[in-house]
Amino acid sequence: MNKKNDFSQKMHSYLRHPASLIMMILVKLAAFITFTVLIFLIVYILVHGVPYLKPSLFSLHYNSENASLMPALINTVIMTLLSLLLAVPIGIFSAIFLAEYAGKGNKFVDIIRLTTETLSGIPSIVYGLFGMLFFVSTCHWGFSLLAGAFTLAIMILPLIMRTTEEALLSVPDSYREGSFGLGAGKLRTVFYIVLPSAVPGILAGVILAIGRIVGETAALIYTAGSVAQVPSSVLGSGRTLAVHMYLLASEGLYMDQAYATAVILLVLVVVINTLSGMVAKKLTKA
Repeated sequence: MNKKNDFSQKMHSYLRHPASLIMMILVKLAAFITFTVLIFLIVYILVHGVPYLKPSLFSLHYNSENASLMPALINTVIMTLLSLLLAVPIGIFSAIFLAEYAGKGNKFVDIIRLTTETLSGIPSIVYGLFGMLFFVSTCHWGFSLLAGAFTLAIMILPLIMRTTEEALLSVPDSYREGSFGLGAGKLRTVFYIVLPSAVPGILAGVILAIGRIVGETAALIYTAGSVAQVPSSVLGSGRTLAVHMYLLASEGLYMDQAYATAVILLVLVVVINTLSGMVAKKLTKA
């Protein structure tokens, strides 16, 4: 009975305000279209890629016969870890400064935020050209995983900073006041009270950063190179999965392997997001 009453009340409200009915229909239509496009993309990739997932694709060595994606998969994991290792500490500490220590109305803080927003809007190809000119040529690192990791770290730094700052600002002030009331100092309050409470929001930013790292191609072609092997050190050149898929598709000779690589890339992103969500839930409960 309650559900029927609620439904009748909603319909009566929509009839009284036709604009609300139109907005409701548009919102649901937009959600349906988004969901449909997502399902279509996933099904399309799986249908075209799963039949070509053969053992030869997972060989440790790439050649023209197997077009193995395993070296690219290993390079993707290494690139992701290196980029996060460089960007996450700087991004989190910068966000802590902006949210907890910088006073309101500080012009220096306004400049930092403006710079951050500007960096987040720069196309990835520009980052790639910068990385090639500075890390590859000026620093004499050559085409290497290290040059690619530093370039990607600069790319994802604004994202991590903004999401971490928003997560810190969303923590209620009562948490801070309670900690101060018990005699804790500013530093202890930030690292033992505020930061743990903001972990889910911080991890959300890290997940988005991982997605950008895994799917990046333009910046890495100019910095990490496209060698289809696992380098012996971070100063060696290597391609990631996204670059591997792009090169296979651009050559036009390995389209089946490119679709299979897309399936692995999709699975990798889903696994990373799932594990990150599980970690966030456990940290939140703790």
